[in-house]
Amino acid sequence: MEWIDLLETTTGRFAEVLATGDLAAPVPTCPGWTLADLGEHTRWVHAWATHAVVEGSPDGDSPAPGPGREVLVAGYRAAASGLVDVLRRTPPDAPAWTFGPEKVAGFWPRRQVHEVTMHLYDALGSQDRTREWQPGPELGWDGVEEVASLFYPRQVRLGRSEPLTAPVRVVATDLDRSLVLEPDAAGKPVELAAPATDLLLQLWGRLPASGPAADVLAGARITS
Repeated sequence: MEWIDLLETTTGRFAEVLATGDLAAPVPTCPGWTLADLGEHTRWVHAWATHAVVEGSPDGDSPAPGPGREVLVAGYRAAASGLVDVLRRTPPDAPAWTFGPEKVAGFWPRRQVHEVTMHLYDALGSQDRTREWQPGPELGWDGVEEVASLFYPRQVRLGRSEPLTAPVRVVATDLDRSLVLEPDAAGKPVELAAPATDLLLQLWGRLPASGPAADVLAGARITS
């Protein structure tokens, strides 16, 4: 995938929701947050990722631009475009701080695409527009693979989640793709089968897991 182009497109869609939506609307998938809160969080994450590439550390911080739609949207667009510009200018193999095994700038385009894609779903949900969220099965499955290879192992490693009690075979019903979470677990193997984007939403807690895997996944914090 052309990750940086996709990042530019998806951040543009997110900015459109901020520019036109009800900023006071609650975000059902992020309890306690309004759309304005979600917009500021995502702005901060883009700026933080930029710092990780440019300065090589996770210590970046940036103050909120202030209340009001105009400054929120302008602040978000500036952070998103700044990230895109830095990623276009930085060789993928250049050193950068990351929370993945590869400490190079090439980690960030994919990661930030998935970050803003998920938060676009959240933002659209605050406006009752989730039917407009259509990332496509290939991107959905790549997000599933990111959960399996990066987020879930990290959660277990940091002690944020207990390992799954049974192997979970994750199957994309709209693609010829599958993977297994925790293949050596002692419990009876179970299956989670759905279209790729639904699988992504289930693993990120945006939709409830379905089928025999639901109980196994309910006891773990796969992503956060």
